[in-house]
Amino acid sequence: MKSPYSKKEFIPMTEYENSGSEVKARYDEQIETHGRITNMKRTMLHAPKVFDVYMEWYALRDMLAEFLSDRAVSLFAYAISNGTNCLVCGTFFRKILIDNGENPDNPELSETERFLMSFGQELAKSPHNIPQNLYQYLENHFTREQQVLLIGFAGQMVATNLFNTVAKVPLDEVLYSYKK
Repeated sequence: MKSPYSKKEFIPMTEYENSGSEVKARYDEQIETHGRITNMKRTMLHAPKVFDVYMEWYALRDMLAEFLSDRAVSLFAYAISNGTNCLVCGTFFRKILIDNGENPDNPELSETERFLMSFGQELAKSPHNIPQNLYQYLENHFTREQQVLLIGFAGQMVATNLFNTVAKVPLDEVLYSYKK
């Protein structure tokens, strides 16, 4: 018997023309804000509340950017996405880094960026076994609120990676040339 999920994606993307007004409003807002809507967002729009929850990623990202550079936040997200082996998010952050003149495979890192890359990779791969030296760095260099923001953002990033992987969201065409 043929599987009903014979396509590459497990959950197909929503289509604007076949969507209700609530979904169309979110499409329009994404296109107005970001110039396009990603495959992940189109997939999430089957459940607008899920979409809304995941879009809070941007609020957390902006809060991190208040005490970290944009580059550092992108490196952190890239490390997490690579640690979870998420093709969509890993390639998305790879694109951001490359477009900003970075070499994502061998970036020159500050001490804080080295920490973020290590912390991101470790929490994505083995959250029960994060080395003590990473906890010590968190304790010594960030306020309690910043620690919570870093961990909360990481959790949101892992959740996003999980969604893309389990839903089998296809890689956006604009990312094809950035794939590792």
